[in-house]
Amino acid sequence: MNIISISKREDLPQKKEWLIRALAVALSIVCAGLVIRILGYNPLQVIPSMVSGAVGTEIRLQQTILKAIPLVVTSLGILVAFKMKFWNIGGEGQIIMGALGASYVALNIEGLPKFATLILMMIAAMILGGFWAFIPAFFKAKMGVNETIFTLMLNYIAIKFVTYLQYGPWKSPDSQGFPKVATFSNNAILPKLFGIHIGWIIALVLVVLVHLFINHTKKGYEITVVGESQETARYAGMNISQIIIVATLISGGLCGLTGMIQASAVEKTLSATLSGGYGFTAIITAWFARLNAIAVLFVCIAFAILLQGGAYIQISMQIPASVADMIQGIILFFVLGSEFFLQYRVNINRKRLNAKEVA
Repeated sequence: MNIISISKREDLPQKKEWLIRALAVALSIVCAGLVIRILGYNPLQVIPSMVSGAVGTEIRLQQTILKAIPLVVTSLGILVAFKMKFWNIGGEGQIIMGALGASYVALNIEGLPKFATLILMMIAAMILGGFWAFIPAFFKAKMGVNETIFTLMLNYIAIKFVTYLQYGPWKSPDSQGFPKVATFSNNAILPKLFGIHIGWIIALVLVVLVHLFINHTKKGYEITVVGESQETARYAGMNISQIIIVATLISGGLCGLTGMIQASAVEKTLSATLSGGYGFTAIITAWFARLNAIAVLFVCIAFAILLQGGAYIQISMQIPASVADMIQGIILFFVLGSEFFLQYRVNINRKRLNAKEVA
C-alpha cells in the first residue's frame, strides 16, 4: 500500500482554487527573491522594478500591451485546437505563414483604399495560416498521424521558407546588401488608436467572438464533445473528421492573423523572426487559462507584464538576460505547477505512516 497516492479532483470550491493560485504566486515571488539575493542583487529593488518597468509609465504600458496583443490572438487560436484535444504546436509556423500571406498582398496589390488593403491582408493571412494547420489536420483526420510532431516540424519549414524569400526572391533592391524584404506602404500598415495600433481592438473582439463560438454555437459544442470523447461524438452522429478540420482551420487562421498584425503594425515588413516565440508562449497561456477565452485575456496581460518587466530590468539595472529569464522561469514554474494541485489531490496515508513508526 502506497504512503502517497494521487487522485483526480471531482470538484474544487472556487475559494480554494483562488487560494492555491495566490499561494503559487506568493511562493514564486519568494523563491525568485532568494535566487536574486544569491546572485548578488537586491530582490526588494528587482521585483518592484519589473512591475514598474511594465506599467510604470505610459510608454512602458504601451510596450506591455504591444506584447499582449499577439499573445492574446495566438492563444485564442491554440485554445480552439486544444479544446478538441488537437495538440497544435505549430503556432510559430502559422504566424509566419500568415505574415507571408499578408505581405504578398501588401507588396503586390496597389491602388486599393487602405481599409480594403488591410482587409485583404487579414483574409490572406487567415487563409495561409489556416492552410498550414489544415495539412496536419487532414493527416490526423484521415490517417491518425500524430499532430504534435507534425505541427512542430511545420514550424521550421515555414521559417526556412520565409528566410529563403528574405535572402532571395523577395529581397529588396534598396536593402543595401542586407537580407530585408521591402517595407510596406502606408496603405498596408494598421492605424493607431490611443498611441497603440488597432490590433488591441481586434484582440478584444476576438476574445468575445471565440467565447461565443465555443460556448454558444453548435460547432463550438461539437468541438468540445470531440475533445471530451470521440466515442461519444461518434455515437451522437457527429462527423469527427470534418470537426477536426474546421477547428484547425479556425485555429491556424487566428494564428495567421497574428502574423498579419505583427507584419503590418510592428515589423512593417516580412521577417523570419517576427513570430517572436509567441506561438510557443501561447501554448502556456492557453493552458493556464484553462482553455477559457475570457481568462486568456487576463492571463496574456499578466504574461506580457512579466515579459516587459524582464526586458526593463536588463536595461535599467544592468541585469543579464539570463537572470531575467531565470526569474520569469521560476514564476512560470510555480504558477503552472499550481495547475496540478487544482486538478489532482495528493493523499497521504497516515495510517501507513503510523504503522511504520510503531514497527
